[in-house]
Amino acid sequence: MIESKIRKVGNSAVMTLTAEMLAILDAKEGDTLYIVRGDDGSLRVMANDPALAAALAAGEVVMDENRDLLQALA
Repeated sequence: MIESKIRKVGNSAVMTLTAEMLAILDAKEGDTLYIVRGDDGSLRVMANDPALAAALAAGEVVMDENRDLLQALA
């Protein structure tokens, strides 16, 4: 478990990500992080957009199923 404090900056509350947290997320300063709320009320911090990942996975399925047709159209 990694601990981080919440601080007030202007009208916002901020949480600092340590170098260890950034390494775990494979993220760097300026990257966009995505926060997803779990069914149990927990929050997950992800470096990849889960909606985009699902769309890419669906696209791969379609391309695999229609490989010959897509090659003929190319």
